[in-house]
Amino acid sequence: MNTALWWVRRDLRLSDNQALAAALDQAGQVLPVFILDPGLLNSPYASEKRLAFLYAGLGALDEALRQRGSYLVLRRGDPALVLAELLHQTQAQAIYAEADYSPYARRRDRRIAQALPLHLLPGLAVQPPQAVLKADGTPYTVFTPYSRAWLSRPFAGAPLPAPQHIPTPPDVTSEGIPAQPSLAASLPFLAGEDEAQRRLENFTEQLIFDYGEGRNRMDLEGTSKLSPYLRFGMLSARQAVDAARQAEALAATGQARRSAETWLNELIWREFYLAILYHFPFVRQTAFRPALRHLRWKNDPEEFAAWAAGRTGYPVVDAAMRQLAQSGWMHNRARMITASFLTKDLLIDWRWGERHFMQHLVDGDPASNNGGWQWTAGTGTDAAPYFRVFNPILQSMKFDPEGAYIQRYVPELAQVPQTFIHAPWKMPPALQKQVGCLIGQDYPAPLVDHDMARQRVLAVYKA
Repeated sequence: MNTALWWVRRDLRLSDNQALAAALDQAGQVLPVFILDPGLLNSPYASEKRLAFLYAGLGALDEALRQRGSYLVLRRGDPALVLAELLHQTQAQAIYAEADYSPYARRRDRRIAQALPLHLLPGLAVQPPQAVLKADGTPYTVFTPYSRAWLSRPFAGAPLPAPQHIPTPPDVTSEGIPAQPSLAASLPFLAGEDEAQRRLENFTEQLIFDYGEGRNRMDLEGTSKLSPYLRFGMLSARQAVDAARQAEALAATGQARRSAETWLNELIWREFYLAILYHFPFVRQTAFRPALRHLRWKNDPEEFAAWAAGRTGYPVVDAAMRQLAQSGWMHNRARMITASFLTKDLLIDWRWGERHFMQHLVDGDPASNNGGWQWTAGTGTDAAPYFRVFNPILQSMKFDPEGAYIQRYVPELAQVPQTFIHAPWKMPPALQKQVGCLIGQDYPAPLVDHDMARQRVLAVYKA
């Protein structure tokens, strides 16, 4: 009976898995394999929380496989050497995997395909980066025309059901899945495909119809929180898009339909940033826009440390940075506010922030994270104009009006009245003493004056 390897990478799921389906279609037996690659595990962008989520997800995948007569083989080492050894050991004739688009993944896969029978299948994106191009064959660099082209293409077929049985060669040796139970338990995300399906169903039943308004409120549960599951493919992009399209069709009002369209738009942004990284891999090292590659950053290490620790004196920034440190996740509006504060108020290179986010985010994705940072810094494709500088006080008042988000993550401000929660340094000294929050002692004074910082960064960008 012929055998194939299913090389699991960013597709920790059985449903709508085109690489697994191809392997089952072409071979009598399929061996699921995951490789712990030192090149990724030892990267300066690696995150302990993301690894804990990954390991928990591998455990969930192994359990789902065993329910179908299979199991997951875990190996550690250079993927080319590990795969060659497994081909020899099992006499497998082919390797099936889901295509990935990061510079590292593409280099790795090119090298392996030259020596081994590697077959790459779609799945990470509904529309692969090579598919959405201008009429002259060049890539889009502005989102709106990209999204129109994306939407005009035929949908990539209905999501596939999970196979009921996966015949697998017995007794192939495997390493144990690394366990980090305490770290995994601290995350606000339960790993695995079952949880991803539950969250998708809950979101698309109700929250999606209020998403247009609710997604920006940091104090409310208005987002899907599906990003970690899309990051590791515990949920397929195609199923997420299919669910968004179904919600659009079922929407009872025009506003509800527009909210579902807004969430679909966010999924398209994810694919846009995948395409940008695919076509312009240099964005991981430098600004997309050549004119902004030599900004005179201030890059004060102490100010960066204060930002990273949530000690800037601006409550909404500090709440967001502490949420990141504690949970490995941050609300998207908060990501924009903190990124603007680092690059525009503190004049610190966006690459410092990009790296810090990747070191902490459970959903840290090279394409989306880079795209988001360059958008906020004004250095990227289709970026916010450089003169757009978020005012952290106004952002806080608008998207956390009662200060509930702030007080959840900044306990020093728990007794500060709503009148001063967004700018506590404005409290009279007597009130500071009364609520037990002396500015400069119990909670930091502002690290920088926002109005001064805005004028400073505009001068730097103009130069």
